[in-house]
Amino acid sequence: MEKKLTILDIARLAGVGKSTVSRVLNQDPRVKEETRQRIEQVIAQHGFTPSKSARAMRSQSQKVIGIIVSRLDSSSENQAVRGMLETLYPRGYDAVLMESKFSPQKVIEHLTVLDRRGVDGIILFAFNDLDYAAMTPFCERLVLVAREAPGFSSVCFDDEGAIHTMVQGLLAEGVRDIAYLGVDPADLTTGARRRDAYLACCTEHGLTPRVAFGDLSHQSGYRLAASLLTPTTEALVCASDTLAIGAAKYLQEQGRGEVRVTGLGNNPLLAFLFTNARSLDLGYKGAGVQAAAQLLGQIEQGLPPCATIAPCVTL
Repeated sequence: MEKKLTILDIARLAGVGKSTVSRVLNQDPRVKEETRQRIEQVIAQHGFTPSKSARAMRSQSQKVIGIIVSRLDSSSENQAVRGMLETLYPRGYDAVLMESKFSPQKVIEHLTVLDRRGVDGIILFAFNDLDYAAMTPFCERLVLVAREAPGFSSVCFDDEGAIHTMVQGLLAEGVRDIAYLGVDPADLTTGARRRDAYLACCTEHGLTPRVAFGDLSHQSGYRLAASLLTPTTEALVCASDTLAIGAAKYLQEQGRGEVRVTGLGNNPLLAFLFTNARSLDLGYKGAGVQAAAQLLGQIEQGLPPCATIAPCVTL
């Protein structure tokens, strides 16, 4: 006797997620016509007929949102997640938290698991090298954070505006010898965009640029500060608070308390440990609130994907 196909079988044959098949069966108008036709063709070819009880179950919202962070120990992402939860909980949604560890393969695995669980929507902290083509079946109920991609809803940070704010604040205090500690420019946001913003500030204000790149660790900030510090250095602008903490520790050991340190991330430890250091809030919590609101608009009201930029908070 031939095995009766399930919704998961139909999804695999059509190259879509299980929830997309469910939306077609429930005549959801948000499914793209091309996708709908492909699924209906597979259903017709295999004579698939869902049970009434299964259809009733699928038509009900699970009231669950999947959140995929890149690092569970990231202070900035935790601030964003806090904003998401404060938005989702009052609307009756629960959340499932998963970690990608910057692995594109793990992201796809997590998306597949969340799809099988039937979550209503997903918020993903995006990064370089993601396979957006493989993520297309999720685009109608997915919001990216920190990266934008055509066809996907996204909430990005104002990387350029944040660096301009930091440099202009130092200039207003009469500081002009300003070095920059960054990360690999292969990273689009924390790396390239923040570096480019610093270089643009130098050009605009006639400053001599001095830059060094490392990774997102305290140790890297310590080493970069050692490589950039000169007798005339007045300030170190850092691409993240993690780098800033390492840089401030090096300055403290060298007895260079007059050198200002600025970071990005709103990490309270920076100002607590080093009185001459400041941190700019890149708007992480607000971005989390915005990402959750956009996702709810998509899954509850059928709103189209949109790209927004979360404003940073002034020093």
